Amino acid sequence: MEISLTHRLSYKQASLTVLVAFILGTVLSIIQVGIDYVSEDASIDREIQALLDTSYNPASRIAYNLDAELAQELVVGLLRSPAVIDASIIAADRSTMAEASRPARVSQYRFISDYLFGARRQFERVLMIDRAPEENLGSLRIEVDTYAFGSNFLRRSMLTITTGFARTLLLSLILLVLFYFMLTKPLIEVVRSLSSRSLHKPNTAPLPCPPGHEHDEIGRLVGVVNHQLTSIDDEIKQRKNAEQRLNQSLQELETAVAQRTAELKATNTRLLNSNHELEHAQQQALQSAHTRATFLANMSHEIRTPLNGLLGMLSLALDAPSSSEQQQQLSIAHHSGKVLVDLLNDILDLSKFESGQLQLEHIAFDLKALVEDTASLLSQNAGPGVELTCLIDPQLPADVVGDPTRVGQVISNLISNALKFTRFGRVDVRVKPVEHGIEFTVRDTGIGITEAAYERIFEPFTQADAGITRQYGGTGLGLALSRHLCESMQGQLNVQSKLGFGSEFTAFLPLKSSAPPAQLEPLNGTVIGLTPVSSGLNEMLKTLLPHWGLDYQRLDTDASLLGHTPQIVISDCPECLYSTRLNCQAPILLITAYGSFLAPEQATSLAPLDQLARPLSQKVLRRALERHLRIQPTASKDLSTQPEESDYKACVLLVEDNPVNQLVAKGMLTKLGYRVIIANEGEHALKQLSEHPIDLVLMDCNMPIMDGYEASRRIRQSGEYASLPIIALTANALSDERQRCKAAGMSDYLAKPFTREELITALENGLKSRV
Repeated sequence: MEISLTHRLSYKQASLTVLVAFILGTVLSIIQVGIDYVSEDASIDREIQALLDTSYNPASRIAYNLDAELAQELVVGLLRSPAVIDASIIAADRSTMAEASRPARVSQYRFISDYLFGARRQFERVLMIDRAPEENLGSLRIEVDTYAFGSNFLRRSMLTITTGFARTLLLSLILLVLFYFMLTKPLIEVVRSLSSRSLHKPNTAPLPCPPGHEHDEIGRLVGVVNHQLTSIDDEIKQRKNAEQRLNQSLQELETAVAQRTAELKATNTRLLNSNHELEHAQQQALQSAHTRATFLANMSHEIRTPLNGLLGMLSLALDAPSSSEQQQQLSIAHHSGKVLVDLLNDILDLSKFESGQLQLEHIAFDLKALVEDTASLLSQNAGPGVELTCLIDPQLPADVVGDPTRVGQVISNLISNALKFTRFGRVDVRVKPVEHGIEFTVRDTGIGITEAAYERIFEPFTQADAGITRQYGGTGLGLALSRHLCESMQGQLNVQSKLGFGSEFTAFLPLKSSAPPAQLEPLNGTVIGLTPVSSGLNEMLKTLLPHWGLDYQRLDTDASLLGHTPQIVISDCPECLYSTRLNCQAPILLITAYGSFLAPEQATSLAPLDQLARPLSQKVLRRALERHLRIQPTASKDLSTQPEESDYKACVLLVEDNPVNQLVAKGMLTKLGYRVIIANEGEHALKQLSEHPIDLVLMDCNMPIMDGYEASRRIRQSGEYASLPIIALTANALSDERQRCKAAGMSDYLAKPFTREELITALENGLKSRV
C-alpha cells in the first residue's frame, strides 16, 4: 500500500519543523540585518567626521594664508575618499576659495541604499586657528554619497539571508530522512501487513513488529492491533454459531407464524362481528343520549313553567299588604320554590359537566353582598339552637371578577350542607383574600365525617352512609357539584372533619380583584356586646368594630352595666335585655333569628331597640350604628339596589300562552311602571306589533301555532324592527338554548323562573341597547 510523499507523516512532520525553523531563522536573520544596519549607519558619520578631523588643521592654515593653490590641492585630495563626491573651502566673506566634485555612482540597487541611508549627506566645519580663536576664517564643506557604504551593507545582508535559507533547506532534508526511517517506514510496514489480511480468509498469525520498535509507541500499537484481531476472530466464531442457531429459530418461527396466521384469521372474523355489534351499540347509545337530552329539555320546560307561575305569584303576594304571619308563610313557600329551582339547576349543571357544555362568565360582582345574601336566604334552614354567622374579612375587595352564579352555587351548597347536619352550636362562613384569589371556609359543629368518607361525599348521588340519607334527607348532588364548579373555575375544594365534632369545608377560587376595599369614614363611640365569648356574634364584633374606629367591650349576658356608659349595646340574648334596660338607656341592637323577633309590645318596652336578623350583614350593622350615633349614612355601592321604577316607562309586548305566567309577568311589569300588551302566540304578537308602538318584546319560546323562534325570525325579516329588543322567555335551561335564541334574532335571554331583579336587569339592558 503506497502513500504519496505529501501524505506521509514524515513529510508532514518535516514540513512543520522546517516551517517553524524557517520562520525562526528568518526572524533571527532580520534581527541580525537590523543590527548591522544600525552599525553601518553610525559608521558613515564616524568615518566622515574622522576625515574632517584630518583635514581641519591644513584647511585652517590655508584659509588663514589665503593660499588658493594649496586649497585646490586639499579638496582634490579629499575626493580620493570613495564616499566623497563634492568638497569645497569657503572663505570668511562666503566666497569659494577651492572646489572639486565628481558624479555619484550609478547602480540598479541604489534605491534600496538611498531608502535606508539617504542619497547624500553634507558635513561642514568652521575653520579657525589657535592664535586667533575668535576670528572666523571660513568653513570646510564635504558632501558624501552613502551608496559607497550602503552597497557593502546590501552585500552582507544578502549573504546573511541566503545562508539562513540554505541552513533551513539542509535541515528539512535531514529531518525528512530521519522521520522517514524512524516513523514512516515502520508504520508503512504495519499498514501493509494489515492490508494484506482478508476478512474472507481469516489469518490468526500476529502482525510482525518492525525491528527496533518493540518498546516504543509503534510496538505498543502492534500489540493492541494483535489483541483486537484475536478478539475479532473470537467474535466471528461466536457469530457463526449464533447464525446457525438463528437459522434454526427462523425455521421454527416460520412454522409458528403459519399457525398464528390461521388463528388470527379466525380471530379477525370474530372481531369483525364484534365491531358490527359495537357500531350498533354506539348508535343505540347516541340515540339514548339524544333522547336523554330531549327529556332533560322537556323536563326543564315542564317543571320551570309552573314554578315560574308559583314563584311569581308568591313574589306578588309578598309585595301586597299582609300580616307578619302571612308574610312569614309566603316567604317560606317562596323559599321552598327557590329550593326546587336550585335542585333542578344542580341536576342540569351536573348533566352539563358530563357533556362538557358548562360555560363560565367573567364579570365584576360584589362578593361580600353575594355571600351575605346567600347566607340570609338559607338562614331559615338553621335549627333553633344553631347560630349562623358571616365572618368576612374587612380587607376583602369591593368587587371581584368571576362567575357570580357559579360562586353563589358553591357557597349555597356548602352552607346548606352545614345547616342540614348541624342541630346545635355554630355554622361560620368565613371569606378572606389570599394570594392569587379568595378563600371560603364553612365550619360547623355538626355530626362530622369519617376520614374514609372524604372522597365518597364528592360523588354524585352519594352521601357518607345510608343512615344519613334516611335521617337527614338530601340528594347527594350539592358537594359533587360544588367540587366540579371549583375545579372548572381553576380552584379546589377540600374537607377536614372529625366524626362527632363537626366539619370544615375550604374552597379556594382564583377570583381577581377589580375594585379595592371600600374606604369608610371612622366611627366614634363605645359599644358593649352582651354575648357569650364563644358566640359568632362576639367574633364578628371584635373584628369589625375596631376596624371601623369603635371601642368594643364584651360582657357576659348576666353582667350588670353599672359603671359603663356605652353609646350602643349589642346582644343576642333577648331575656337579658330587661335587666339591662334598668341600668342603661343606650340604644340596643338585638341580633336574633328572623322568626324569633320580640312582639311589638315587648320591643316598645325596651325602646330604643332595633331587631336585626341573623346572620348579621356588615351593611345592616353599619347603617344601624350610624343611625344611633347620629352619623350621616355612608354612601356605598349596593348591587342589589335597583333604579327607581318610574325611570322605566315603556310599552312592553308580553308574548305568553300560559295564563298563570301572563298574570305573573304582567303583575311584575305593572308594578315596575310599564304598560303591558299581551299576545297569546306568535301570529297574535305580529298583529299587536303592527297596531301598537312597542318598545320591547318579552317572547316565550314554546307556544302553539307559532312559537317564539319563528315569530322572532319574522319580526327581524320584516326590516322594520331591526333595533327592537326581543328578550327570550324560556324554561329550557340547557346550554344550546341561548345559541338557538340568538340564531332566531333574539337579543337577550331570561330563564324561567326569573326573579324581579333579573327582569329589571334584562329590561334595562334591552332599552339601553335600543337607545
